[in-house]
Amino acid sequence: MTAPSILTRPDGLRLAFRRVAGKGPTIVFLPGYKSDMMGTKAIALEDWAIRNGRAMLRLDYSGCGESEGAFEDGTLSGWADDARMIVEANERGPVILVGSSMGGWIMLLLALALGDQVKAIVGIAPAPDFSDWGFTSEEKGRIAKYGRLERPSDYGPEPMVTTKAFWESGQAKLLLRDKIGINCPVRLIHGQEDPDVPWEISLKLAERLRSADVQVVLVKDGDHRLSRPQDIDLLARTIATLPDV
Repeated sequence: MTAPSILTRPDGLRLAFRRVAGKGPTIVFLPGYKSDMMGTKAIALEDWAIRNGRAMLRLDYSGCGESEGAFEDGTLSGWADDARMIVEANERGPVILVGSSMGGWIMLLLALALGDQVKAIVGIAPAPDFSDWGFTSEEKGRIAKYGRLERPSDYGPEPMVTTKAFWESGQAKLLLRDKIGINCPVRLIHGQEDPDVPWEISLKLAERLRSADVQVVLVKDGDHRLSRPQDIDLLARTIATLPDV
């Protein structure tokens, strides 16, 4: 694997990304919480993009993967800013945003910020507003009191840490309470065996989006990751069949 390209933020912190050239709107992959651009879906999607001559951009938020910084210093708004900075530095033309889990929340924030440059968005178990619905009242209290919350993780030996700064940033960026002013085609893929993000979140998101071209695909036996070969194939077919792409 070659070294990533680097974009230096105004504060000097270095953000890592990888881009492959190709035709069509550039596919931008936005990872989930405590994930990075070397995840199964990101790599598999890039392989598909290369085989099909499509342009693609993968990236790491600060404190994640190959980017500099401490993970616990990250916030939702800060990571959305990281992603926007990388996209704007590399893409002058149209893009398709693909967001996984928390990356689906960042996908929505970027689509609102970038406007007509975004030709479509594709959410994979998107998790907008999870700072609101993803924690019990007791857990929210612990975050407020202690400044952090540690919970067991199903995806590795280390606990899943949520800081007060991240939680507050999420609460300031809630989207599901009102109409979401996104007009481009939207595709949402969600597993009905997802233990982390209820599939009903995708239905609620579909209802809130202003776009008339919104489709939700429920994978009956799909988990949160949706990284099996058949899930990757579904994702690729979904992108390939977007209108006017």
